[in-house]
Amino acid sequence: MVPVSTIASIEPITGPDFIPHYNIYETVQVLGSPNVFAGYSSSQAVVAMEEVCAEALGSQYGYEWSGTTYQELQAGNLAPFIFGIALVVVFLLLAAQYESWILPIMIMLTVPLAVLGAILALLATGRPLDVYGQIGLVMLIGLATKNAILIVEFAKELSAAGQDPVEAAVGAAKLRLRPILMTAFSFILGVVPLMLATGAGAQSRQSIGFVVFGGMLMATVLTLGIVPVFYVIFQRMRERSGIDPTRKIEAIDHSNPSGL
Repeated sequence: MVPVSTIASIEPITGPDFIPHYNIYETVQVLGSPNVFAGYSSSQAVVAMEEVCAEALGSQYGYEWSGTTYQELQAGNLAPFIFGIALVVVFLLLAAQYESWILPIMIMLTVPLAVLGAILALLATGRPLDVYGQIGLVMLIGLATKNAILIVEFAKELSAAGQDPVEAAVGAAKLRLRPILMTAFSFILGVVPLMLATGAGAQSRQSIGFVVFGGMLMATVLTLGIVPVFYVIFQRMRERSGIDPTRKIEAIDHSNPSGL
């Protein structure tokens, strides 16, 4: 018999019980979470980790996201598509309700104002536009158009009654001023607790709160002045072209083609 010591040396060492693999490659799993109490979000943590990996890892190493971070990144990539689909759906619903393509355009012009207010609120507080903020932007599509619907609906009724477009727009803005302010500011004040949230999950609630607060505040203030102006512009264009965007399609009596 040949002793093992003649062909090999045996020494006790310390090593892992097993080596995990991910997509065939040997991996090391790194777990972490952002310091939400210091005001950092998950998206900021992802950016910081990507910068560290780009500087510290060589060409022979790589990294992949998994778990909730991977899902968050995938959802973030779909956010523009979802926002666009929401805009199209709201526009089609308004077009079906008013049986017109022009009136929904006037109403949808309030959405950019709301988005601008949301972005300014995030910039003022130094917050990133994370997944929860993107959810708030989708919410603003319906919330911002609500005020414009009230003005356009009443202006349309006043125009049908024979008033001048300017008088109809101004009259509608005056008639609906109080309901618009009451509903808008009740909702704006309702998201203040989200902005002041603390504890676990506070970052997500704060993101939604600041986005909705800034968007609704901007949309409410500017809608009262901009929507009547656009209503007058579109009505003047309709008068020049001879197309009435408020006229509903009338049914044709095929049994009496002559109309007698």
